[in-house]
Amino acid sequence: MKELLRTNDPTVIAFATALLDSEGIDWFTFDVNMSVLEGSIGIMPRRLMVLDRDLFMAEAVMRDGEIDLGRD
Repeated sequence: MKELLRTNDPTVIAFATALLDSEGIDWFTFDVNMSVLEGSIGIMPRRLMVLDRDLFMAEAVMRDGEIDLGRD
């Protein structure tokens, strides 16, 4: 799996996963349960992962949805 997106904002993750679902791209979120360690204050970013073969298409979907991937 490859990292597509890393963010502390749960609304960005929700929007990104909705966009990926609409294109039939499988995804998985890492670090969701880190809130146990951080005390639910949201300092640990969540990572949105996609399969290696889907990365190019997923990045295009994020660009079309105007989601900043933080890479230049």
